[in-house]
Amino acid sequence: MNIWGAYLFLFAAVVFGTASNSFANIASGYTKLIPSIISIIAIVLCMFSLSNVMKVLSVGITYASFAGVCIIATSLVGVVKFNQTPNIFTLIGLILIIIGVLVVNLFGQN
Repeated sequence: MNIWGAYLFLFAAVVFGTASNSFANIASGYTKLIPSIISIIAIVLCMFSLSNVMKVLSVGITYASFAGVCIIATSLVGVVKFNQTPNIFTLIGLILIIIGVLVVNLFGQN
């Protein structure tokens, strides 16, 4: 697999991770069956995707990128789907996460 394939798997991992987080919220502590099952399937697919990314990218870069982008995506889902409004400190933190993901990916690889 080449670098573009790795980033495609990373994108898939973020989508599945964000979906898992969103359905975990809907599952209310895994007390609702269908959202719980969807959340579990999504996290398994997320881990599968991450394991493929790590064939090309280092563990640190993979996880830093995944975690950062997944946090941003999950926050956006919170705003759009769950009507959660971030305050200024949350926004500043999210911007710093974006900067961190960019620095890791642009300058962190050997």
